Amino acid sequence: MKIKEIKINSYGTLKEKEINLENNLNIIYGKNESGKSTLLNYIKNIFYGISKNKNGKEISDYEKYKPWVGEEFSGKIKYELDDGTNYEIYRDFSKKNARLFNHNLEDISNQYKIDKKDGIQFFYDQTNVDEKMYLSTIMTPQQEVVLDHTTQNILVQKIANLAGTGEDNVSFQKAIDKLNKRLVEEVGTNRTQDRPLNLIQRRMKEIEIVLKDGMEQLQNKCNLDENRDEILEKIEKEKSKNNGLRKLVTLTQKNQIEQEKNELKNQLQDEKRKKIEDLKEQKENLIRNNELNRKVNLQKSKEENKDELNKKIKISYSIFGIIFILLVGINIFSFKFIANKIVNYILLTLIPIQFILFFINVRKNGKVKKEIKEQFLQEKLEEKLQNQKLEEQILMIDNQINILEKEIQKQKEDIEEAKRIIDKNLIQAVEEIKRENENLDMFLSMSNLKTEEELQKELNASEQKIIDYRLKLNSLEYEDKNISEKIEEVVSLKEEYDNLKDQLKVVGEKNKCIQVTKELLERAYEQMKKSITPKFTQNLSELIKKITNQKYQKVSINEEKGLVVELENGEYVSASLLSIGTIDQLYLSLRLAMLDEISQEKMPIVLDEAFAYFDEERLKNSLLFLLEQAKEHQIILFTCTKREKQILDELNLSYHWIEI
Repeated sequence: MKIKEIKINSYGTLKEKEINLENNLNIIYGKNESGKSTLLNYIKNIFYGISKNKNGKEISDYEKYKPWVGEEFSGKIKYELDDGTNYEIYRDFSKKNARLFNHNLEDISNQYKIDKKDGIQFFYDQTNVDEKMYLSTIMTPQQEVVLDHTTQNILVQKIANLAGTGEDNVSFQKAIDKLNKRLVEEVGTNRTQDRPLNLIQRRMKEIEIVLKDGMEQLQNKCNLDENRDEILEKIEKEKSKNNGLRKLVTLTQKNQIEQEKNELKNQLQDEKRKKIEDLKEQKENLIRNNELNRKVNLQKSKEENKDELNKKIKISYSIFGIIFILLVGINIFSFKFIANKIVNYILLTLIPIQFILFFINVRKNGKVKKEIKEQFLQEKLEEKLQNQKLEEQILMIDNQINILEKEIQKQKEDIEEAKRIIDKNLIQAVEEIKRENENLDMFLSMSNLKTEEELQKELNASEQKIIDYRLKLNSLEYEDKNISEKIEEVVSLKEEYDNLKDQLKVVGEKNKCIQVTKELLERAYEQMKKSITPKFTQNLSELIKKITNQKYQKVSINEEKGLVVELENGEYVSASLLSIGTIDQLYLSLRLAMLDEISQEKMPIVLDEAFAYFDEERLKNSLLFLLEQAKEHQIILFTCTKREKQILDELNLSYHWIEI
């Protein structure tokens, strides 16, 4: 793999920067604080993304390199894989995922898997190198060591770790020690006293003793629960029966009300029948009174006719008297046989008096006749009016009788219809109550339906049963409360015991995981010692011979002494006894020895101030070694001095110089 071009829009102190790289040795020169470390981080972050987490630092890379003003926080890198395919990465660092383009400038980002945490995984898929491996092998950061014995030992340990485990900060023995420490602290053993395993087991034994004594109380609690459930079931059944009885009482009351309504209608019919009889009697009385009045009037008329006859007789007598007097007078004047003048004068006087009396009587009789006639006419008129009134009264009575008879017939039909509806509703209601209350069949026989009083008696008995059941239930609940207070601790301990079992299971799983991890780590370490480590030490030995100009011939890993180096005289010494410069050479050699093992690609070698502590001879040997490596690996060397340039120019060797 070769990096071709680097374009930075804005990243930390670098802005609008473009850098072209060649395939061999590239030296990027810049004074301190000129942005070399920023460029180094830019290359790493454009491949793997920039972190917003501090990861033990005072400030995250995102906050550290984000522009203060509104510049575009982005950039691009062009690179070529060993098979000749070219790619371009464009990354906006404010976004999680980069965009990858092929040689036709087609966006192929969606062809690679995306991790929720780290984003798109294109670079790992292409090179099989993750970010940690990249930092452990490909990129050698600027050395920040102090030249003392402690730092020297740390660096030797890092080399041994890198050779033994593939990571410069991972020591196999330290890993085993940490696992053993975790096993003791987080799990515990038979020898420990206050570790999780010991505490859980001890507490479980204590609880088991209490639980054994509490099982009887738990059984009593179960029995009480069964009795309570049984009583509750009886209460529910009795409530159902009670509800049915109430419905029956209500039904009986409604039925009674409807019957009373019909009875009232029957009473109204009887009243109307009586009223008809009264009207008929009234009619008969009217007819009878009219006939009686007619007879009275007829008798009265007879008496009046008798008076009239008497008056006529009186008149006749008067006329006869007048005629008699006239005849006497005529005889007197004619025959003059009465000599007495007094008699003559009396007769003459009687004649006019008799005529006066006659005329008075006649006049009076005529007036009486007129009055009688008028009275007769008046009586006839009154009789006619009375007859008309009688007929009207009789007609009115007949109409009232007819209306009452129709009303009686209509009420009779209504009563029959109401009785039919009552019977129908009663049957339906009884059937519905039967469906809801199977235990009420004895009360629901239509042929023997209980009365309201009987049903009320049964209802009272049912309510009393419910009260009795509730009293029993209260007694059981009181007893249950007493038992619950006793077994509350048992239940709590049972829950605690179950939790402890779960915790024991978790601790057991953790113990199993740690033991399996130790076993796998030991097996892997043994396998590495047998296969990988010899290969590394062989490559490392070849490289150290070249870098040290044959001063050191062989490097190996010894479990007792760690990293061991063979001197020119054949003696083996611990690497910790070597100088800082020699240890730096070993560290660089080991990283380079691992390059071909970590990826199928010939990955670039990125070095930042890697030769700061090298003397001129070591620097010359290292540069010659890098130029040889540059035949297969692209070399990118960051430096703040021109020593490398001067040596290469003196040796007339080719390289690519870049200043920033």
